[in-house]
Amino acid sequence: MIPIREDVDLQPYNTFDISEPARYFVTLTSEDELRELLSHPVYRDNPVLILGGGSNVLFTQPFAGLVVHVALRGIRVEHETEDEVWITAAAGENWHNLVTYCVESNYGGIENLSLIPGTVGAAPIQNIGAYGVELKDVLDQVEGVDAATGLKRSYTNAECEFGYRESIFKRELKGKFFISSITLRLTKKNHVLHTGYGAIEDTLKQLQIAHPTIRSVSEAVIRIRSSKLPNPKQLGNAGSFFKNPEVQESTYLERKNSYPGMPGYKTENQRVKIPAAWLIEQCGWKGKRMGNVGVHEQQALVLVNFGGAKGTDVLQLARDIQASVKAKFGIDLQPEVNII
Repeated sequence: MIPIREDVDLQPYNTFDISEPARYFVTLTSEDELRELLSHPVYRDNPVLILGGGSNVLFTQPFAGLVVHVALRGIRVEHETEDEVWITAAAGENWHNLVTYCVESNYGGIENLSLIPGTVGAAPIQNIGAYGVELKDVLDQVEGVDAATGLKRSYTNAECEFGYRESIFKRELKGKFFISSITLRLTKKNHVLHTGYGAIEDTLKQLQIAHPTIRSVSEAVIRIRSSKLPNPKQLGNAGSFFKNPEVQESTYLERKNSYPGMPGYKTENQRVKIPAAWLIEQCGWKGKRMGNVGVHEQQALVLVNFGGAKGTDVLQLARDIQASVKAKFGIDLQPEVNII
């Protein structure tokens, strides 16, 4: 019988370092354990929260149900041709470890996603992205188990209904589908490098790299992220707390008329993405501390727990930031972090 623990402190299981108890807690290491869990009365009779690396969650209260910690492991080559390779990784694998494996194997496509915290299983839920690349660009399929039937099924890239930090797993299938693995379609040669976003080109120049490879792009991204983002093991955080807002191009031009320095990046459907960090910084939040919580001094998108903070403290800070950005720019900031 799969062991289900009671009254477990979730502090070791979230990168915000927030202490809140879970009424029930179970760790899954295989699909067989998952199927066994689906018929367990604790699973059937309680709210369920699926937890991977805990890098995109903020606990603001005790969780009165069952926390399912996904810890399935394994990375394998599923299929390959002369030009491409299909890599399958289990949901409990550390995402950056997967990136490292691919870079060392000279498999191209996810090098820009280096050092993103969290697990492989969480990646498609959020459609993780960084420096001009999103998971949807390379994902072939997502496999898992239907929570209602216990049957295994897969979702193609199109069926995942990816959007900006969005997917079907975050909406219609939330809590209804357990992701057990994902398969990526990567290049073995003639890699398409994405170096034009953010500070990658400047960093490559600093490293005196004139002809970048997937390895050097990964190293540049790691250097950039390490300089801006705090290590969760040293300072509690969940990375970027807010999504970059998208507005109509006409709205952006109107705001830019008032604030000429406002950056923006065109997306689809005549919309413009505005860096949330810039908006937050303009409102004076960067580096600001309020008790045990604050905004990181190097990256305004990152809210931090200096130690001993409650999730409600972080949430109040986030709401204050949202209110000030709304008052100054008339733009709504939406959390990227899941608030429980």
